[in-house]
Order: sequence, then C-alpha cells, then structure tokens
Amino acid sequence: MAQATSGKSPRGKSPCGKSHRGKTLFFFEKPSAMRQVQRFFRSPSTVCVAAEGHLLEAAEPGEIRPDWKPWRFDALPIALERLPVAPGHGRSGQSHAPKLAAIRQALAGVERVIIATDPGREGSMIAWEVLEHLGWRGRVDRLRLGALDEISIRRAFGLLAREDDSGERDYAAYLEALCRQYEDWHLGLNGTRAVSLRLRPPAFREPWRFGGVQTPTLAILADLEERIRNFVPRDFYKIALPVTTESGARLTLWHAPKDKIFAIKDAETIRDAAEGWSGPLAVVQKDVRRAPPKLFSKDTLSRACAKRFGWDPQVTARHAQALYDKGFLSYPRTESVHLPESQAKDAAAVIAAIATADKDLAAHVPATPQIRRGPKGHYVKDPGEHHAIVPLRKVPGPGDVAPDAQKLWLLVAKNFLAAHMADGIDARTTVTADISTPLGPRRFVITGSVVRVPGWRALYGTEADEDEVVPGKAKADDEPTTGRLPPVRDGEAGTGGEPTIETARTEPPRRITRGELPVVMGRLIDQVEDPALKRALENPANPTEPKGLGTAATRDAVLPKLMKSHYVTLLKGKDPAITVTEVGLAFVAAVRRVFPAYGDPVGRAVFESELAEIGRASTKAEAVRRAEAFRQRTRERVEALIGAVSGAERLAVEGLAVEGLAVEGLAVEGLAVEGEALPRRGRAPTAAMVSFARSLAARKGIPLPPEATRDAGACRVFLNTHAGPKAAPAGDGATRAPTPAMLRFAASLARAKRLEALPPEIETDFNACRAFLDAHAGGDGSRSGGKTAPTREAPTREASATKPRARRSRGPASPGRAPRRRRAADA
Repeated sequence: MAQATSGKSPRGKSPCGKSHRGKTLFFFEKPSAMRQVQRFFRSPSTVCVAAEGHLLEAAEPGEIRPDWKPWRFDALPIALERLPVAPGHGRSGQSHAPKLAAIRQALAGVERVIIATDPGREGSMIAWEVLEHLGWRGRVDRLRLGALDEISIRRAFGLLAREDDSGERDYAAYLEALCRQYEDWHLGLNGTRAVSLRLRPPAFREPWRFGGVQTPTLAILADLEERIRNFVPRDFYKIALPVTTESGARLTLWHAPKDKIFAIKDAETIRDAAEGWSGPLAVVQKDVRRAPPKLFSKDTLSRACAKRFGWDPQVTARHAQALYDKGFLSYPRTESVHLPESQAKDAAAVIAAIATADKDLAAHVPATPQIRRGPKGHYVKDPGEHHAIVPLRKVPGPGDVAPDAQKLWLLVAKNFLAAHMADGIDARTTVTADISTPLGPRRFVITGSVVRVPGWRALYGTEADEDEVVPGKAKADDEPTTGRLPPVRDGEAGTGGEPTIETARTEPPRRITRGELPVVMGRLIDQVEDPALKRALENPANPTEPKGLGTAATRDAVLPKLMKSHYVTLLKGKDPAITVTEVGLAFVAAVRRVFPAYGDPVGRAVFESELAEIGRASTKAEAVRRAEAFRQRTRERVEALIGAVSGAERLAVEGLAVEGLAVEGLAVEGLAVEGEALPRRGRAPTAAMVSFARSLAARKGIPLPPEATRDAGACRVFLNTHAGPKAAPAGDGATRAPTPAMLRFAASLARAKRLEALPPEIETDFNACRAFLDAHAGGDGSRSGGKTAPTREAPTREASATKPRARRSRGPASPGRAPRRRRAADA
C-alpha cells in the first residue's frame, strides 16, 4: 500500500521555507527515500506517500479492442492517440489499485504536491502519471534529490525554495518519458507482428521481436559479428635491429610502423638495408603526465564492475540503487562523468569521510585535494541533468550494507579519491635511428619508460597500467617499449648488428562483452569510422556526452530482451562476450532490406536526441506541443513501416536450422513452422562436422575459423558457405543437394560407425548422401530380404510441412511488460 505519513518540524513551516495555508503532499518513489527525508523535515502540514514504482501500466491491444488480440496483418497498424492505462500489478501479481486509492485519499485537502521521486525521467513519470490519472489540478513542484545524505537534502530544499517553475520543467521530463513509452508500445506491437507475420522465414519458430532501441543495438552487434566471421588473419612483419653505442651500451631498435608491413619482400628489403648500419642516434627525453581516470557514470561503473567482479549490469544497478537509497552514494542513473564546479569545495570533507571507512584509502589521502576543472578534468560548469556517481559524507559502517554493495562503494570511493590525487609522471626516453632503404627512409625506434612520480597510481598499483580497449575494436599493436634504457646521449654514434624479421599476425575485432554493451550504446561515436557519422553523433550542448542509444536508465534491459528473442547468446567468461545467432543476423538483414532506418544505429541516436528535446522544453505548453508532434510522427513512422513490410518478400534462408528455438510456451500458434533447425550458439559441433569442415578448408585452401571447431552454429555457417552449390529448383537437371536432416543423420551414422570423415560429395549430392544412408542406416548395415534397410532420416521440409501442428503459445509482450498468455493467428 502507498504509505502516507505526516509529522512536525521544529518551526512548523513548510519544508521549503515558504508558508502555505493548505497541506503539502510529498510524493516519493520508495519508502526508504521518504524515511531519509523525514529525518530532517517533518511538519503537521505535510503528508508523504511512497508509490514503490510504477503504479499504472499501458493496456494490451486485446484489452482495448477484442479484434486486436489475434495476430492479423490486415489489422495493422494499430495506432492510438493516447495509451489507455490501468492499475498495474506487482511482482507477486497483486494489483496496485489499493495503492492508487490510498494516494487519492491522501490528496484530499492538499493544496500543493512536491514530487520527490528519483531525479530522472522515470522518477518524474512515476509521480505525474498517477497525478494525471487521479485528475490532480493543483500546484506541483519538483524536489531534486541528487543524493540522500543530510547536506544534499538541505541543498535540494534550498533550490526548491528558489525555483518557481520546477514543476513545469519536470512536466516536460515526464512527457519525454511518456513519449518514449508511447513509441515503445507502438513499435514493439506493430513491428513485432509485422515482421513475424510477413518477413520471418518459415524456418524460425518464434516471433521476431522488434523495438526502436533494441533493433539498432542488435544491428551494432550483427555488424561486428559479420566482421569477426569474415575476418581472415594476415601475417605482418617487424624488423629488429640490435645496436651498440660508442659508449658500449646495447639496445634493440624496432621498425614496426602503424601501416603494417604485409609483404615479406618489403620486410627483407628493409632488413637487408639495415644490415651493417652505423650512424647517429637521436634521443628525446621528456616527462609524460598521466591524469587520473574519469569519475563514474552508470555505464562506466557497470563496465568496471563487470570486469572486476563479473557482475551483470543489472546487478551493479541494484547495488548502486541500494547505496543511493541509504544515503551513501549520489544518484546512480547518470550519463555524466563530471561534477559541478560548485561541489569542488566539498571534496576535502568527502575524502576525509571515506578515509574513516577504509584504512587502505586513508593511507593515500592527499594533504590538499587536486581540483581539475574543464572537460578534461572532473569539475565543469554544467555536468548535465545528473552529475557523476560519487561517495558522500555519509559512509557505510560494518553491517550497514550487503558485502557486494560494500565492494561497489569502495570502488566508487577509490575512484573519487584518485580523481583528487596528483598526476602520475613518467620519465620517458625515446631512441631512434633513421635508415635509408630502397623503399625510402625507415625509422627504427625504442622507448623506455620509468615511473618518476606515481601520483594517483600508488592507489591502484598494477591496475593503473591496464589499458582500456575500445569495445568492438581490435586491440592496438603495442609500440616497441621497454623499461629503463641504458644511458645514451643525443647524437651518439651507434653500430647495428644483424637485423632479424619477426612475424606477427593480425587479430579480429574483440567481441563486445555484457558489461561493455551499455557503454557502446552510450558512446556510439567510438564505433564509427566515417567522419560524417562522427559529426552527426556529436553533442554541441554537452561535448562529453555524445548522442547514443536509449537512456542510462534503460540500457541494461536491452541485452536480456535480445537474449530472450534468441538473437544473441553469451559465451563463457567472467564478463562474457556477446555473440549474435543466425536468427539475429537474419532478423537484422530482413529489417535493413525492408526498412533500413530501423537498422541504422546512428540514425536512431540522432532521433533519440530529437526526442530528448521534449524534456528540455522551458514551459509546459511547449512540452505539450513537442510531445503531440512526436506522437504524430510516431504514428506516421509506424504506418510507413507496415507499408514497407506489406510489399516485401519473406526472407529466404536456405540451409539454416533453428534447433532448440521452439521454446515451450513461446512458439506462436498459427504461424507457419517449416524447415530445419540450427544448432544453438554455444553448443559444441559434432566430431563429424569438425572433420568435414577441416577437410573442406584444406581442399579449398581457406583458413578454418577457430570458433568453427568450438561452436556448432559457427561450424554450420562455415559449411553452409563453403560446402558447394545449393539445391537447384526441381526439373532444371542440376544436382540436388541433400536436406540438412539427411546430413545430420549421415554425420550421426559416421560417428556410430567410427568413420574418420564423411565423403565430400555427401555434402552436395542428394543421391550420394542417399546411397551412404542406404549403406549404413541398418542396425548392422545388412540387407534383409534383398531390400535396403529403411533409413531413419528426419522428415524433409516438404514432408514436415504437411503435418498438422497444434501448439498453445505466447506472443511477445508489449515493451516493458511482463508477457501474457495469448494466442496468435493468421500466418
């Protein structure tokens, strides 16, 4: 039940310092936050309620109109000017209607409402949707609680007392959240039904779930998956030149240019030119400053916790929220890595507080905190809607929080302390020799680096030297470096020894991990190379926060949705990498073929920035106008999507299987289910598959991807791509390929008979495969009565299509909603 309380303050005034004749109602998101505020502000003229999350939910299509319940393409698009809402249900299934009734009762006799929910769009929506549903027409103000310690609470009330338009500006944030829900509902509903009914290949048994953010996010992963699968490693070459100086020092210089040397003849030419070299050595010595890391945003904190603790981003978010609710951490759902300049004066007090909580941190407290201002520092004039995640003066004591929450707090506290420590300084020496070759002058170089001043790195130890690799990119080649170099004077003569060629190999792009995906969505600019696209993603209003996909509060929910749809799976590991299944690749291909805009991550990010303009409206009237225009645009986009799908052909996917994807209760009844099944990503291939893949690679002189020996899906893709011609249409006289079911049965027979490998022609010739099955499919391979023992071949596509299917199933839920049992029809 929504909790309602009242109390008395020492002065008997309104908490914001102004006198009001009627009562004031404080609308909190959680009882924990309500209790934190009530510790400092209580008054007989105030009433407090706590919603405990969203109390209303959008109606399902079938609840609005019965004829919208069946999945019928001719009923699309389903579009509404406003989404009907009704009391929602908690995780236990209990209705929120009693909570709404309690809030309605608490509003009686109230003159003013102060929204004190979490300071984000979702927090604003939790309160405003209830107030509008209950018909509230009185004054509304917004208390922005960026943290729940005493000083932050008092500052929030001081700001509230100075603002007369906080309610109007907060209403704009609510309308932005409402428009996001509106688009999610319309795109999820219409897009999922349309692509499932018209584009989804018959081989796939489940609905193709569609979403405005999750689809372009999947497109990022699919593009990376294609780059990895198509990657062919190449050898490249580096030349090492041992050098002895006139003073007797010995060192090795390297020619390892950024533009790699792929031709062995070029490497040999440079090596031969370097042999017998002598000449002056150029020496450059300088101090290199290393600034401390940025403060944490929600996404970068998730990445750090995934890397160190192996946590799912949703686990990190849960612990961070618990620390915020208890007043130990600032608001965690933020995209900023900066603090406002006004908080610089708090640094010393916060550092002193966290030093009392951990003796290791206390040992590194600086005498005077370093305050770094500007975009490259930690303090800026405007950090955005919410500043970076930082610890507060209130620190957790023994038993105050769960052990994992304590680990997260220490990680944030350590980051905050490092941000206020001195720069690290390295003494770096670079020795170079320029050598003339037939290919032009070539530079040989070595860099030695030693720590002169550890600075903040004393706090992190070896962790300070860990390089942050950009997710989805290949790891950069290390420059030739060493530790301390022997003494060499600038211009000192050197004599080269016998140079050698070292061989290295290019590496494919790294997969994006579970913990990295929110960072990738928020910093899409790091994933594109095209300068024009990079410019499109820049954010002039806040250069440190480029345009991205989704919001900090919603990005964690995208990966579970993609996994539920079997578009992606996770590999093994502490922070598991994400791999895209054949289902996911086919879905992205179908969407891009029919409506490319929905498979364009950059276009979606630009669209998201336009959507955010609703929340930046300066007046309520302006926000309403922008929101109405957005709703109209959404309906037009949905109509265009349905029009494009209606004229498109179903995606043809041959040789692809979807084994394991007809999860009980999820296959849609009435949708055509034909074809063969594809190995689930992550399952090991059979020995026969690996043997045939290796023989095929050797025969064609192509590399066998390492994942093809470990993953059944990757192995099947390799075989489908390189095993020969596909089946020809009936009657054209061409060789007919065996069905995938025949190949699977042949492979199982080969294992049972302990055959080393299947004959190559079996993969491409139906008759050869049939003969193999006839010869080996009997119990002991014998013939009976002069007749061939019957094969146990699985039904072919043609045969399976004639069999009736009766399944009860569940279609996809509307975005953000728990799925409900429903029946779909009209394939």
